[in-house]
Amino acid sequence: MNAAKDATELLAKLRVFHNASQKQGGNDEKKAALKYSGLDLTNGKVRNNLAHGVIEPAMSKVKSLKFATEAAITILRIDDMIKLAAPQQQQ
Repeated sequence: MNAAKDATELLAKLRVFHNASQKQGGNDEKKAALKYSGLDLTNGKVRNNLAHGVIEPAMSKVKSLKFATEAAITILRIDDMIKLAAPQQQQ
């Protein structure tokens, strides 16, 4: 949506590529390479991101997820109620 492309069409194509890579039969290298498919939003196409030097380390995603989980748990552990005092009326 942010790239002014048809998000529905591009994501549908990307899902087809990823699905084909998971349902490979035998040792078909072309189908195996489809797992590296990603979006080229400049041209509005699906491409092999690994061949173009775009990699996304799983470790950074795992660390981000762990940090978000810890932050949510910390917020949920707060059991004190914070109340704002009513403003004093001047007489």
